Formats: sequence, C-alpha cells, structure tokens
Amino acid sequence: MNTLAAALLLFSLPIPRYTPPSNKPISEAVTQHAHKGGRWYLAQTGHAVYCYGPVMTVNQPAGGLQRVATYCQGGETIVPLHD
Repeated sequence: MNTLAAALLLFSLPIPRYTPPSNKPISEAVTQHAHKGGRWYLAQTGHAVYCYGPVMTVNQPAGGLQRVATYCQGGETIVPLHD
C-alpha cells in the first residue's frame, strides 16, 4: 500500500523539461552602441545624442552661427547642439 501511494505521488509531480533559449535577433539599436570613437552631446532639443563625426560651426539661414554635431546615431547627419 505504501509503495502504491509513493508511486502515485511520484507520477503526479510535474516533470521539468529543457527549453532551449530563443534565437531573438539583436536589435539595431543594441548593435550601434558597439561602435567606437563616438561621443555624447546635448542636443538643442534637450536630448542626449551619440555622434561619431566632428563638431562643426555652420551658418544659419537667418544669420549667425550654430554649433552642430555630425553623423549621429539614428541616421541623423547634423544635430544642432545646446550651447
């Protein structure tokens, strides 16, 4: 009788199963952080941007000069910087 109760108890327990890790593709945003040589800047909009190119001073259409960072993450070529 004890053997029968032990067998029923043993077979009623859940069986752990191995589930392989999912092969989710790495997003593009994660892979872009692997680039070296860039720097964080504060954009005129108040957001931080990561750029790889040099900082330049360009003429504004209304007159005056504006500092911009070039070749930034997210495909932006020129981002106006906060002074």
